[in-house]
Amino acid sequence: MIQVLAIITTHPGKRADVLAAFNENRAAVLAETGCIEYGAVVDAANLPAGWATFGADTFIVVEKWESFDALKAHAKAPHMAAYAAKTKEMVATRAIHVLEPVAG
Repeated sequence: MIQVLAIITTHPGKRADVLAAFNENRAAVLAETGCIEYGAVVDAANLPAGWATFGADTFIVVEKWESFDALKAHAKAPHMAAYAAKTKEMVATRAIHVLEPVAG
């Protein structure tokens, strides 16, 4: 299994707009062969002072895929190209972390 944490930071005030586009695209991603999990998360509300946060313009996409090949196919899917084009001007940075479980 492959896991992905995609850290998406939008231009100021655009997170809700990008999340709306993400949610419109989510069903298509969940229907992809090999998709186990695909959802967005944001900082929890009312965290104690000193706890780390990503901030008001950032969300994280948590993904699980059956294989690296399934993830590669996802990256090339037409609906992902459409989502990227739709959100391009609203996204400031995107960091995609591809992870695998530790044996043991």
